[in-house]
Amino acid sequence: MSSYACTPVSGPLDAVVTVPGSKSVTNRALIAAALADGDSLLSNVLLADDTRLMIDALRTLGFAITVDEGDSVTEVTGCRGHLPACEGELFCGNSGTTMRFCTALAALGHGRFLLDGIERMRERPIGELAEVLQTLGTGIEYLGTDGYPPIAVHATGLSGGHVAFRSPRSSQMVSALLLAAPYAARDLLIDVTGEVTSASYLRMTTAVMDMFGVCVIEQYQAKGAKFIVEAPQRYRGSTVTIEPDASNAAYFLAAPAVAGGRVTVSGLKVDSIQGDARFVDVLERMGCQVGPSDAGLTVERPDPAEPLRGVDVDLNDMPDTVQTLAVLALFADGPTIIRNVASLRLKETDRLAALARELGKLGADIEEKEDSIRIEPPERIRAAEIDTYNDHRMAMSFALAGLRCPGLVINNPDCCSKTFPDFFERLERLG
Repeated sequence: MSSYACTPVSGPLDAVVTVPGSKSVTNRALIAAALADGDSLLSNVLLADDTRLMIDALRTLGFAITVDEGDSVTEVTGCRGHLPACEGELFCGNSGTTMRFCTALAALGHGRFLLDGIERMRERPIGELAEVLQTLGTGIEYLGTDGYPPIAVHATGLSGGHVAFRSPRSSQMVSALLLAAPYAARDLLIDVTGEVTSASYLRMTTAVMDMFGVCVIEQYQAKGAKFIVEAPQRYRGSTVTIEPDASNAAYFLAAPAVAGGRVTVSGLKVDSIQGDARFVDVLERMGCQVGPSDAGLTVERPDPAEPLRGVDVDLNDMPDTVQTLAVLALFADGPTIIRNVASLRLKETDRLAALARELGKLGADIEEKEDSIRIEPPERIRAAEIDTYNDHRMAMSFALAGLRCPGLVINNPDCCSKTFPDFFERLERLG
């Protein structure tokens, strides 16, 4: 499908929605399960481009994984910390977690492993992780531009010791090393100095490690964090149910803010290990009502005639919700400022630049800075074709505006296959 014409809903929403399992939790759990002592059963796994790339990469490394497509269940045969393969070419597409997690995973092995992706992946940094792995005894060979994929990992195992990341541009660099750390030769102390990007994702990583029986000593500071993974530790084969994806749930939780009414996302809890579940706090500041329950998480906006309030918010801990909030800002009374999100320039596209262009098409007045964006809503939102830059979150977030604004067209909606293949079908059911 080359484009999707949005259809505004006819009245306030009243819906209960299910969303697929979390991409971030799924890919972390797959790594832990592959390294574990014993077999693991993962249910409610996300089966989309990013997780399929991870599964294919793990199979290339020799791990045995079976997938039940109908029930979204994956069985993983753990290899007790040993990589079965001694060579392999891993294609990571545009999946940052696959590229970075598998780079650290490959370093545990013995042999040469090549990792590459699509053209955009070759513009996404990996140098900070590579430098730390070199400190731990791994050979890294850049096959293109230094600091970026494609790379070859010359693996002889991880030595352990004390390493430091200095203001890493992506938390995935640190998460990658954490996931591999239990199989280092000795204790691993990881220092993160300066700005800690997306600390909530680091907490998610250590929470998943705990699910598989590995304890991480962690300490977060205003500027920095420390992690200690003591040796020897081993992941245990486990039965794990993957939480609903909080980043993808945010589109549906935000829908009442645009169209009025109420939406419940089934199975999502406020105390989720995913930081994006706290996006409901931002919705509450804008004027919505939030209600957790046994069924899930509910957002309600009883009077859609009452304008939303613009907010000034730091979303460093919830970067995947930035585009969602930016679209909601179109319907607010007053400007919205989103701060401390420079990491968005390193995602599937430069998301801040893409937001500025596409919000401008709809009539918003935009001030874009290196790590922030200010959105002044238009008096009237214009009809437009929205370009998505092969970025699933551009497509899904701007579709929210289509719940209320006629004439909105989303180009390349199929890019949602990265994390949410049937997003538009589920969105239509809201009406």
